[in-house]
Amino acid sequence: MPTKHSYADLLEANAWIRKASDAFYFQCTARTVQESKLFPVNPYIALSYLNAWYRYPDLFRKIEAAMPAEEIGDYARERSTSANIITNGIIEQFYLGGRQMLMDMGMLKPTDALDDVMYVLDFTRRLNLSYHRNHAHILPTDAGLSAQLLPERQVQVFEADALGTKPGDKLHTAVAQFLAAVSQYAFLKNSECRLGIHNSGPYKVAQGEMLVREFVDLAESDLPWLDGVAADVELNNITMPVFMKDTHFNIVDDWASFEAQPSYNHDNMYAVGLYTSDYLSDGYLPVHMDSASELADYLDHLRDSIHAATQGLWKQVAGWSRDQMIDSGLLVYYNVPKDLAHIAGVYDQQDWYTVEDRVQRFKPMFNDEYGNHLIAELVGYISLRSQQGNEYHMAKGSNARGDMWSTIPYSVLGDDEWTESVGPIRGGSTSLPQKTALYTTTQGKLTQEQCNEAARALRVPTLEDGLRHLDDTWVKNHPDDPRVHELYRRTQANSFALKDQGAGLLREDVLRLRKGAGREE
Repeated sequence: MPTKHSYADLLEANAWIRKASDAFYFQCTARTVQESKLFPVNPYIALSYLNAWYRYPDLFRKIEAAMPAEEIGDYARERSTSANIITNGIIEQFYLGGRQMLMDMGMLKPTDALDDVMYVLDFTRRLNLSYHRNHAHILPTDAGLSAQLLPERQVQVFEADALGTKPGDKLHTAVAQFLAAVSQYAFLKNSECRLGIHNSGPYKVAQGEMLVREFVDLAESDLPWLDGVAADVELNNITMPVFMKDTHFNIVDDWASFEAQPSYNHDNMYAVGLYTSDYLSDGYLPVHMDSASELADYLDHLRDSIHAATQGLWKQVAGWSRDQMIDSGLLVYYNVPKDLAHIAGVYDQQDWYTVEDRVQRFKPMFNDEYGNHLIAELVGYISLRSQQGNEYHMAKGSNARGDMWSTIPYSVLGDDEWTESVGPIRGGSTSLPQKTALYTTTQGKLTQEQCNEAARALRVPTLEDGLRHLDDTWVKNHPDDPRVHELYRRTQANSFALKDQGAGLLREDVLRLRKGAGREE
């Protein structure tokens, strides 16, 4: 029986598969590779792909029953959460990785689970289109390795409120020491992967460029292994706009990593801000930004609490078994969409922190040797038998015969055999301790049920009252419309320099107001 999906549906789905395949190949082969001597990284990556394959379809249907994917993208763009460039952009990669592995094992045909595959691809495409609406590309690789997520109204607030600093002063030193501490902590708590670190931008500012640096899931929150050890970390998500002179960020890529020309030199930082936000905040909330001295003192305090959490986590991880290390990394990778559930108000810890029974059966195969070779062939060499095209084929980026992810055969429109789904989620388990602490949020420490209730009740002011679809293009063509001023005033609600200024500000206005508010050095 022919599938219900149209020819146009399949054309679009296969184009998204190929775009994802090409983008992931570039990231995997052009960027740095880190190898952990502690965590079995490649075995846990491979197993996370399988967990994604079996569970994402049902979980995304559950999320979308509460909130459409494109609306979630809009909510995520107005704040910093774990739903960001790197996580939103790799959801379909991990899912297609599980599909490809099972196809290569001979357990799956490219026409299997057709409805699931079509739905996950459509969900992730709509999510990323919405999240990247401001620059109208679906991935940073499409924008020349740039990720300008934020509208003018938010960038103006960041620039106007940033606190001036210079090498050797108290704030400059505090920022450098804090970034070193939080970067090390972010890698460790995420089982030595980069998923807790996020960058977006760059944006042209008065003296150079601004890069928005973010660190997420720092406190007692979703990661159960942070219960206790991160009890004194006050903020779960941190946003730090850094303003650099004599520096061009020539790469901000799909993994939210950056490169600069000349290379990043902290001495070139001339201003900085600090904000927090999450799925329960109505925007970016400034943190101890009344003065440079106050911000420096708070960063030192936050650095010390993160140092203590890092030490506590090291002691905990040192006692973990290999199975626990695999589960932690597997779950960090697999749960990259978890904040979509938080935003929609349908988060369940069991959905995102257990390993599907159908994945547990693969674990005995995944020793280091097998896991390393499998991941190398799957996303590096593209040498698996199932990935190979015909002898004339030349893949983008490599000119090789193989592509990372296989497309869907159009024969399902005719008389080819196909199946609908992998079926419902079955039981799951983990070798790690269960979560016991409350969730750290901008509304305080809450239970899971309280988080969901608050998320469902939340109304983000810049998305309400007909403002949601007023983008920068519309604003440019309707400068005197009262709705433009209302949109800007709502974004400026917590600003030191721009509160109630409304729209129509040029850079010279922003700099004048910034100086008047005492934000310069």
